[in-house]
Parts: sequence; structure tokens; C-alpha cells
Amino acid sequence: MKVRFGVGTGSAGTPADLPELVDRLEAAGVDSLWFSELIFAPTVDPVVGMAFALSRTTHLKVGTSVAILPGRHPVLVAEQLASLAALAPKRVLPVFGLQPAGPQERELFPVAGRRGDVFDESLRLLRAVLRADGVDFDGDFFTVRGARVGNRPTRPLDIWLGGRAPAAFRRIGRYGDGWLGSFLSPAEAAAGVAAIRAEAAAAGREIEADHFGITLLLAQHGIPAELSAGITRQRPGTDPAGLVAASWPELHRLIDGYLEAGLSKFVVVPAAGKPLDGFLDRFVTELLPRQN
Repeated sequence: MKVRFGVGTGSAGTPADLPELVDRLEAAGVDSLWFSELIFAPTVDPVVGMAFALSRTTHLKVGTSVAILPGRHPVLVAEQLASLAALAPKRVLPVFGLQPAGPQERELFPVAGRRGDVFDESLRLLRAVLRADGVDFDGDFFTVRGARVGNRPTRPLDIWLGGRAPAAFRRIGRYGDGWLGSFLSPAEAAAGVAAIRAEAAAAGREIEADHFGITLLLAQHGIPAELSAGITRQRPGTDPAGLVAASWPELHRLIDGYLEAGLSKFVVVPAAGKPLDGFLDRFVTELLPRQN
């Protein structure tokens, strides 16, 4: 399996810092840069950030960790992804999720039915339009005739999904090409990989062995109170200290556990401060030698 490490902007990916960050990542040979969808934070929109980063680089990959699909029309999303892929082939890594982590942002992605059902249908339509021209689709939430995108990639884009609930594992097995988890222990991640593979097999599909990854937070100066509260909301009863690395040695220990669990792609996010505040130099020194 190809082991790869990328940098996540998290809530610190501000427009002012992005040009230098992108240039330094490209110069250092870092694999990828990941944009989170945080509407009310002073961050760059993921699609805008990906386009900007791709325009300044020739090797750096870009991804979303994660963008919200339910609440957006899948054909419009397909057009955005296809346009990015046409501008920078093999460097666009979309990952979609069910809903924003922040409850105050959920009303910005309204859906006409049960959100999980809308997500499933959105994925079916998104994948269809990225793989064929003239798509006719009749669903419970979307109906299109002759849908197509102008720059459909010759090789369909891989669509990865987030999530950690049983319903998410079923969805990934049926409709996803990979998994990017978050806030999971190595043991929980191993169980997730097994569940996704089982769901894929039941659907007559197979997820590639190196298409399992996780977002990891590094909190060298202690877990910020806001982050701790956010983790507690997402994982009630779970100690945030068990899911966030408190040092570089702890990060390596967690990575070892995730590798053993079958994960090979890692998005590392500085939990406090900005990626340029000493984090990036240490990232290059600590993690690039672990790639194969």
C-alpha cells in the first residue's frame, strides 16, 4: 500500500496564509493539501481553495476533508469536480460527508427528505454524471434528463466518503471509492475497514486496499477548549485526549496503530496555530520519510 501524508488546513486555513502554504508544500514535495468546509470560520471555501492551489502547482494534490454533499445538486457538484480534474488531472481528491460538524451550519444545507436517503441518491447521480454523458435519472429527490458535464474525465474521479457510523460504512461500501475517517481510535478504524469491506462485498464491489485513510489532529500545546467541546459533541462519552495526538511521538504511535488497522492515507492538521507556525517544517522532517 502507498503510505501518504497530507496537510489539513482545518480552521486555520486563512486566505492570507494560503499562497505561502501552497508554495512551501509544493517545494517540499508534500503529497496533498486538504480543505475543510467550515462556513462560519475565516477559512477558504474548499472548491475555491482547491482551484487556487492547483493553479500554483504542478504536483500537489488537493482534497476536501470533508465537503457536504446533501443540500447541493449533484450535477452542479459534478461540473465543479470535472472542471478541476480537467485543469489538473489526477490531483483532485473529493471527500464528501453527510452534514457539517457545527449544528449552526446545518440549516445551510437543506434537503427535501431524510438526509441519509438524499445523500445516497446524490452519490448515485454524482457518480453517474461523472461516468457517462446524457444521463437520465429518476429518483425520489432528483430528476434529470440528458445530464452531462462538459469536461468529464476519461478516468472517473474517485469519490471518497467520511463518517464513522454503521450507516456511513454501508454507504461507503455501496457508493464510495474510499474512506477518510476522523476521531477514531486505531481499533475503531480497523472495525470500520472491516465493515466497509463487508458492505462492498455484499454489493458486489471492492474498495481498493490503499483507499482507507484518516484525519489526525496534532495538539502540541494542549487540546484547545473549542476542539475538545466539538469532539465531545461528536463522540459523547469519549475522552478527546485519546483521539488527538499530544506530541509528535504520540502522532507516530497513532499512525503505527492505523497502519496496522489497514489505513494508509493520513491528513494531519495542527490543532492549534497555523500550518506555517513551525508545523510544516516538522511535518516534512517527521512524516515524509515514512512515505513509500
